[in-house]
Amino acid sequence: MTWVYLGVAILFEIAFALGTNATKGFTRLVPSVLTLLAAAGGIYMLSLALRQLDVSVGYTIWTGIGGVGTVVLGAIFFKERITAARLISFACIISGAILLRLTAV
Repeated sequence: MTWVYLGVAILFEIAFALGTNATKGFTRLVPSVLTLLAAAGGIYMLSLALRQLDVSVGYTIWTGIGGVGTVVLGAIFFKERITAARLISFACIISGAILLRLTAV
């Protein structure tokens, strides 16, 4: 269940990051409320995952995979560019997350 909690936390993290763009500096009510709820949901789900995971593993995977997901969806929804350097960076983040998972006890 730990990894399910972390997976849901990552989805909330991505929603939070993408939602922040839609708030227009937290001047739009509905996107602002949804963004804050996503942030709270992500932190709550992360806290459940951290019952079993070391914070160094859980937090790093949460932010790393959440960051990659945000960049990919940002490219899809907001037409942000994904360059070769970014692709290499994503590969490093994903590789690091996999290594953390494999070494987590």
